[in-house]
Amino acid sequence: MRARWVASGLLVVLAAVGCGAGDEEDVVVEGTPPATPYAGPLDIATKELDESTPEALRSASGAAGRALECDGEIFWGSGPDGWSARDGGDSPQEGLRLHFDLFEPAGPRSGFRVEREEADRVLFSYDVDGRTKVAVVVARDQEDRPGWGPETAASCDPAELPASVTDSGDQEIWTDRHGERVATTILSSYPGAEHCDWRTAHFLATGRGEDMRQYVRDPDGVIEEELLTSPYDGDAALPADAHDTGYRYGDWRLWLTEDASTAYVRTSGGVEAWPLAKDTVACM
Repeated sequence: MRARWVASGLLVVLAAVGCGAGDEEDVVVEGTPPATPYAGPLDIATKELDESTPEALRSASGAAGRALECDGEIFWGSGPDGWSARDGGDSPQEGLRLHFDLFEPAGPRSGFRVEREEADRVLFSYDVDGRTKVAVVVARDQEDRPGWGPETAASCDPAELPASVTDSGDQEIWTDRHGERVATTILSSYPGAEHCDWRTAHFLATGRGEDMRQYVRDPDGVIEEELLTSPYDGDAALPADAHDTGYRYGDWRLWLTEDASTAYVRTSGGVEAWPLAKDTVACM
């Protein structure tokens, strides 16, 4: 079947990053608290805004968003979505597992540790080199919801997570000319969704929010032509004014012209021209 969804804001593919699912026994691990653990309140009022800016994500994610120690901006955050009366766990760790079960978030599902613990709230963090990259606050006995369950959650950009986590999913982390991982809000790519018969297509996105530009590799023509500004060309000539961006993924090398109307991807077999999408295209 074919499906299409067009949006003008930030495209977030929650299933794109590997789950990193491990055995339930190692959802939470022992660990030494960082030199500067989060010291703020765990009970912070949240507010959902109809946008995906860093400010909106921090507003929605309360204490979890404030506990992050990102190299860049916050990537994702959510506030209380509740759990039913029969869902609540008997321990904070069961509340964390409920977060995974209810929301199926992208990112790691094991290797968390307790960073802060209070009588009715616990902050769990997933750390990389001693810095919090994913945070989940679980709370006990909320209104009409007995037991432990998730309250707020937030994460840094997937590029700040280990390759062992991101390599198990669809979202592809590019590197710059120095070999450093590039934030997905700067550049990201991922294959098309299998359930929409788009698996032979590939998407590449630059920027975030209103500045995002999306390019499409579609050798089999599975994407509707009217969604693209021009046809895909698998044997293109590199324009004279194209420049090497320095961005790499495997044997792919991204080249762009000044107007960035087409993404030119150099491969070991030649040059491909990926057309710009007229609007953000995704499969639901």
